[in-house]
Amino acid sequence: MKKVCVVGAGRWGMNHIKTLHNLNALGGIVENNIKVLESLKITYPSVACFLNLSDALNDRFDGFTVATPALTHFSIAKQIIEAGKHVLIEKPITLKSDDAEILAELAIEKNVNLMVGHVLLFHPAFKKIKSLLDDGSLGDLQYMYSNRLNLGTIRTEENVFWSFAPHDIALFQYFSNSFPNKITSRGEDILQEGIHDITITTLEYPDRIMGHIFVSWLHPFKEHRFVIVGSKGMIRFEDSAEGKPLIFYNKSVDWKDDVPFPHDGPTHNIDYETAMPLTEELKYFVNHLDGSQISICHSQSAIEVMKILESATESLTGKYDG
Repeated sequence: MKKVCVVGAGRWGMNHIKTLHNLNALGGIVENNIKVLESLKITYPSVACFLNLSDALNDRFDGFTVATPALTHFSIAKQIIEAGKHVLIEKPITLKSDDAEILAELAIEKNVNLMVGHVLLFHPAFKKIKSLLDDGSLGDLQYMYSNRLNLGTIRTEENVFWSFAPHDIALFQYFSNSFPNKITSRGEDILQEGIHDITITTLEYPDRIMGHIFVSWLHPFKEHRFVIVGSKGMIRFEDSAEGKPLIFYNKSVDWKDDVPFPHDGPTHNIDYETAMPLTEELKYFVNHLDGSQISICHSQSAIEVMKILESATESLTGKYDG
């Protein structure tokens, strides 16, 4: 069985550790907090634990996952790739698209897989939506929107767009198979000057496909809603609602004598698998530790997401200082 070493045992790193352990693929943990590391040694006695990355790189792990603060992603991932190891980096892959491109080029040079943790691409509901788009059930893609709203978690080092929107951007790229021609973002920095709490971003894609992303950590209730509009039908996914319904609307617009008429057909729930997205993502990573090419969450898709984040920031603030 292939073995993976997790770098970082914070909140999300612990999710990596637990999931890989359940997959029988957890080989090592790197954590610079000695108290946390000692506790992990007790919980996972058969797993190698390290205070620093250099020692872990001397072991025979097949791959690494990086779940440390985003500011450290570039330097950590660069060490791992230079050691010839496959790596999965949590989002955002880096804080600059230029750094992401350096990692991508290095991964090609070292012949290793570089993957980014856009975990929603492994969510069964979004995989179902993708299959319905690909088989023509929704017709031509016309419009996408995502609302990701809640009270918290409020960051002090990044704005709400960088914190919440990367997953939605990755989904827009996944569904549209293209890169936006124009990106416009507006918002307000209410709590902390220079750190936006609310943003609304519009993305205009080729073939007149429109998307918008509304994110806020100053909202009275939690709402994670995703909508896809096609020429033959529409889909709504409510990730924050009970049962997480995926709903198909047989709604479209018909034309008669150059006059549009709305078609309002029946609505029904769409069944989808109940697998955990992180489990599916880490399974995929483990299954490609043999060096076989990855086709989802790869470095080029990560670079596209970074470039969209940067363009939106330029629109939002008038500059980008990353």
